[in-house]
Amino acid sequence: MIDNNNVLALLAFAPILMAGFLLIGFRIAAKTAMPVVFIFTCLIAYFIWGMTGKRILASTFQGLIITFSIAWIIFGAIMLLNTLKYSGAIGTIRRGFSDVSSDRRVQVILIAWLFGCFIEGASGFGTPAAVVAPLMVAIGFPALAAVVFGMMIQSTPVSFGAVGTPLLVGVQSGLDKVILTERLSQQNIEWDYFFRLIVSEVAIIHGICGILMPLLLIMIMTRFFGKKKSWTEGFSIVPFAIFAGLSFTIPYVLTGVFLGPEFPSIIGGLLGLMLVTIVTKYNFLVPKDTWDFIPSSKWPDVWKGNINVSYKEGSKKINSFIAWLPYLLLALFLVVSRIFEPIRSFLRSVKFNYSNILGEQNISAGLEILYLPGGILIFVCFFTFFLHRMSIMKIKSAFSESLKTVFSAAFVLIFTVPMVRIMINSGVNLNEIVSMPISMAKGMSDAMGQMYPIFAPTIGAIGAFLAGSNTVSNLMLSQFQFETAAILNLSGALMVAAQSVGAAAGNMIAIHNVVAASATVGLLGKEGETLRITIIPTLYYLTFAGIIVFIFFYIVKLSDPFQII
Repeated sequence: MIDNNNVLALLAFAPILMAGFLLIGFRIAAKTAMPVVFIFTCLIAYFIWGMTGKRILASTFQGLIITFSIAWIIFGAIMLLNTLKYSGAIGTIRRGFSDVSSDRRVQVILIAWLFGCFIEGASGFGTPAAVVAPLMVAIGFPALAAVVFGMMIQSTPVSFGAVGTPLLVGVQSGLDKVILTERLSQQNIEWDYFFRLIVSEVAIIHGICGILMPLLLIMIMTRFFGKKKSWTEGFSIVPFAIFAGLSFTIPYVLTGVFLGPEFPSIIGGLLGLMLVTIVTKYNFLVPKDTWDFIPSSKWPDVWKGNINVSYKEGSKKINSFIAWLPYLLLALFLVVSRIFEPIRSFLRSVKFNYSNILGEQNISAGLEILYLPGGILIFVCFFTFFLHRMSIMKIKSAFSESLKTVFSAAFVLIFTVPMVRIMINSGVNLNEIVSMPISMAKGMSDAMGQMYPIFAPTIGAIGAFLAGSNTVSNLMLSQFQFETAAILNLSGALMVAAQSVGAAAGNMIAIHNVVAASATVGLLGKEGETLRITIIPTLYYLTFAGIIVFIFFYIVKLSDPFQII
């Protein structure tokens, strides 16, 4: 048995390093790389951590059930896109965006940043990338660019995604709420006060980091997908990009501070989209020059997906409102299904639960077919069939194409997700070692000492990279972050806030999120290319967030009630 924390941390990190080397370094397709990483993880879990073969198998089954949930969302997103393609609505939507602005820099802000943030707030589960990526391809974006931009918005809005689930479930369930509530009661302070403190700090840190995200979107677009391959080519739109950033972050922060965790991303995305669309029509801050990609005939193969979202100009005309109505209904149904308890309860009543799989404690999974975004996406497709007066043959074609695509994605996910679950469940073992994610976190905190706050968001990002989820990262690591703050005599609330912010940023490089988004545009096999680009905004976010947290700790000297107890 190995008892050196640094060695254990390195061994726990080894599967991540291997995935990075294979996907990014050697540019090996995920369908080849991830089975290798899965087997490697099983070997480490069995021989180093001392997990039983039964627990490894149970974790694998758990991962496969979760994989079905992800595949269900992917299928719904692709089905909606194909339904709109065959109905003729995609043509109308494309022309509509051109009417607002033909500048791709403006379009990426409207679709990816603002509309995507709104969808994240309403749904979570990786839905924004799955929805906006194919939409961008449909209006003329390269598939690789669409996936990259879809992944980049998995940052600022994510901590308040799915109507606040990462905080309401992830943080509150990840902390030892019973003991902490008892300690707070010594000062006549309620738990809600402490939790709202965390929420406010998450909103403020994200709000500061998020101001520059639209500009970063554009700079990455001009650098990697522009004719001149220039970072600075996007500078002519700096005022507009900053305005778009503030249009989202100001209502986002105010909502988080004064209303709570449920609505910051929803309100920020909705108000921002309305405001920026209006000012765009009046050319406010919009540069006089227009930027576009090179002609599609000259695109490198790596940019292209294998899903055809073209449309025929001569096909049935659909007016703009009717064409957009499925997306509006999607947003409405997502919000209603999460907020109104009777509807929420009804949708969640159709479920399949698997508790203590193979008799292994705390290894459970469930499927909520109607409540998951996939169910709502399919309902919108059904509605669109009648709304757009489609023929049976066209909807059958849409279904067939969608099914083929999701099968390709599922092959990669059946290795990726079980690998993650093995790592998360490795805390129950014969050698009495903490789980792999906790081992990584402890190794980093031991090495950093008083400088640890700078790296606290990175710990959260590692958790999200593994799990593909802000919520799961918070569940795994919130208590660890709180205890580390106590050892350093720092604010536990702020450290947990740093955890949640970092976990949001980690979604940009989460492997199975990349696979899911790639599947919606037919880009499977090129996941490494996406990760090579999305690592840049991830590093920006973690660095900036770390500096902000460090300043809040040691210069502003923010505190919380636990430092007085």
